[in-house]
Amino acid sequence: MRTIITGGKIITPDEVLEDHSLIIEDDAIAAITPDAPEPSPENNIIDARDMWVAPGMIDLHIHGSDGYWVMDANADAMHGMARFLAQHGVTSFLPTTVSAARDAILQVLKSVSEMAQDPQGAHFLGVHIEGPFLNPKNKGAQPEANLRPPDLAELQSWLATGVVRLITLAPELEGATPLIEAARAHDVELAIGHSSASYEEVLQAVDQGLRQATHTFNSMATLHHRRPGPIGAILSEERIFAQVIVDGVHVHPAMVALLVKAKGTDKTILISDAISAAGRPDGDFALGEHIVRVEDGIARINEGNLAGSTLVMDQALRNVIKFCDLSLPQALRMATLSPAQAMGWYGQKGVLQAGADADIILLDENIQVAKTIVGGNLIFEQNAESQSANQGQIE
Repeated sequence: MRTIITGGKIITPDEVLEDHSLIIEDDAIAAITPDAPEPSPENNIIDARDMWVAPGMIDLHIHGSDGYWVMDANADAMHGMARFLAQHGVTSFLPTTVSAARDAILQVLKSVSEMAQDPQGAHFLGVHIEGPFLNPKNKGAQPEANLRPPDLAELQSWLATGVVRLITLAPELEGATPLIEAARAHDVELAIGHSSASYEEVLQAVDQGLRQATHTFNSMATLHHRRPGPIGAILSEERIFAQVIVDGVHVHPAMVALLVKAKGTDKTILISDAISAAGRPDGDFALGEHIVRVEDGIARINEGNLAGSTLVMDQALRNVIKFCDLSLPQALRMATLSPAQAMGWYGQKGVLQAGADADIILLDENIQVAKTIVGGNLIFEQNAESQSANQGQIE
């Protein structure tokens, strides 16, 4: 049976198509056509009138949500996250670790490598390892006891699982250069994060293959006009994709707008950096060795450092439209096309075109998620009872 989405405004990479139909066959987009669907028992028609038809969003940086935590390293946690994310328009994600003991990180990787996808949730496409190769000066909420220098033997144990897709590290640390080279030889992407690297050290890492920046501005040496440091390199180097948390807390809206002006929507990536508190009321939550207190949706450890976010991606989309005065199609690129390009998935993920995976969301006029389709299957449909409360975010 074919599924045909008709009547909506279809957001493609180059234009918004009205009076068109999007045709799904099996798990892929077969065509986008101006022809009206033919009445047929073989056609499953989805009426998208008054809605936007958009690629599903991709979250490259998420530690947990809805009470679940990636470091639990089990199917219940991963599948619970996947179902929650689908409600917020995410169709693909990279579960993200925190700095932890060797065995704990390896257990996450092994469990993901053995885990089936949840048929009612977003798909996890591998793992993002944030740490442990981070600069203690910029640890943020990362547990300092678990930070350590880059280690090729540890990297090889990660690579053996086959699920590592992205590694965040501080490129100024001794041993970072050979680790970057070894990771790139296995098509693993690298991001600078939790770093005090000089401008020159960042550019050297970029020359070696580093292509992303983790939560730009946060847990980085600050920008100075004579010492541009990591932020100066991220803003000016066109080869770097800049991740950013747009909850209005981690980065001031004016600085989000500056970042988007400097990088463009094709080089800026919206991330949630969410922890298990996302989607839950305020309270105390475990984050590795820390207890995180969430008040008014803002998560902090006892020392006062921000500890991830409670942001969800559809709220991030609404926020960045407001912060940067963008249209929905412009803003959406930062949650779809840009992360797909950064990870080498363009043409398969993050885009509506023939041959791409049928990962699709329908958004109403208020940019609320009405339906989520993953791999051609309708897995979420909004109704009055399924409205999820957004904690700690800007409306």
